[in-house]
Amino acid sequence: MKQLLNIFALLALFGLTGLANAEEAAAAAAPVMTMNKGDMAWMIVATVLVILMVIPGLALFYGGMVRAKNMLSILMQVFVIFSMMAILWAVYGYSVAFTEGTPFFGGFSKLFLAGITPDSLAATFSKGVYVPEYIYVAFQLTFAAITPALIIGSFAERVKFSAILLFMLIWFTFAYLPMAHMVWYWAGPDAYTDAAAAEKAAATAGFLFQKGALDFAGGTVVHINAGIAGLIGCIMVGKRIGFKKESLAPHSVTMTMIGASLLWVGWFGFNVGSNLEANGLAALVFINTLLASAAATLAWMAAEWLMRGKPSMLGAASGAIAGLVAITPACGWAGPMGSIFLGLFVGAVCFWSVTGMKSMLGYDDSLDAFGVHGVGGIIGALGTAVVASPSLGGTGVWDYVSNGVAEYSMSTQLISQAWGVGTALVWSGLVSVIAFKLVDMLIGLRVSEEVEREGLDISEHGETAYHH
Repeated sequence: MKQLLNIFALLALFGLTGLANAEEAAAAAAPVMTMNKGDMAWMIVATVLVILMVIPGLALFYGGMVRAKNMLSILMQVFVIFSMMAILWAVYGYSVAFTEGTPFFGGFSKLFLAGITPDSLAATFSKGVYVPEYIYVAFQLTFAAITPALIIGSFAERVKFSAILLFMLIWFTFAYLPMAHMVWYWAGPDAYTDAAAAEKAAATAGFLFQKGALDFAGGTVVHINAGIAGLIGCIMVGKRIGFKKESLAPHSVTMTMIGASLLWVGWFGFNVGSNLEANGLAALVFINTLLASAAATLAWMAAEWLMRGKPSMLGAASGAIAGLVAITPACGWAGPMGSIFLGLFVGAVCFWSVTGMKSMLGYDDSLDAFGVHGVGGIIGALGTAVVASPSLGGTGVWDYVSNGVAEYSMSTQLISQAWGVGTALVWSGLVSVIAFKLVDMLIGLRVSEEVEREGLDISEHGETAYHH
């Protein structure tokens, strides 16, 4: 009897081990999808920080740079664009940007956020690590909201509010969403189990992702995309009345400094949040973002001091933003010294782009949306190929098949980056030309001369920012 019991016990043990082995095999086949509360908590904070960048950050940064009679119009434009993009994102934006479709557009499977529940997960950049999809939707919403808002800096003080909203609807749909899909859509790291699977997964990714273009937090998707749209806008709308003849000086550099500071603080959500996890790489992104911006502030100030004899607060604030723009695509791949170098370079070049280049070409980019975001974005996107190099203290590029750093070739990466820059310039440029033309034909872009002289606050919104 005892022997029988022993045999049963042994058999049961074998059965259990067999079951355990089968379970282990199944677990190995299907990676365990875990969600970390630390990552989740950080993503909530990062999302809130990006909202802070737009409202009030960008609104005050731009608002301080216009004349007092147009302050409220800027606050209103940023505030309403933010709200409008949030709704468009939930209705169709997220689905078009972040579901599988063609290399240029996603599909419609998640229209109205269909099928997303509190249990849905979104992939990060580590195998087996996920975040709740709802926070990923919200985080990406803030990027979709700030990008169109950046554009208004180029044609501030002269465009109808209704025209701006109609333009943004078209531009968001046909320029922002495809760029986000092309650069950022991929199957996630868990799909890269072996070379064959990797090839299959890569074929479903966005066009620029397939080209190997690196953009950690939006150099192409956000800055070049918005910058070129702004340049085309200010050329098609025409110069402000009194441009180069009367004073168009900022009415409150104080507000601009506050706005720039909020942008700088919020940018840690923008860049570090793009890591999607609270880990060592997030810490690298944090230090890179901080150092690049500090370096660019000093470089812009030094260039201005040398060229104009006086260092200005407006210059220092603009330098900080230029540094943040340039490090955005590179922040997850650069080392700290590479970030400082990138910041020093972009601070000096962007100073030239908003002074020398702008007056040479004669366009009226009111608040230098192109000079800072367009030019800074191009420098950052191309510079990523340089600072990412392991020989210069960068991280190199991770290979998800071998689970190690891939062989790095700066020239190959530079070609990939150029694809990203060129695509953003051409795609957004074409969409912008068509959208501005369409809006002008339908409702007219520009306010009348008397409205422009009176200021947009009273005439467009029936209120003023300040009571004298």
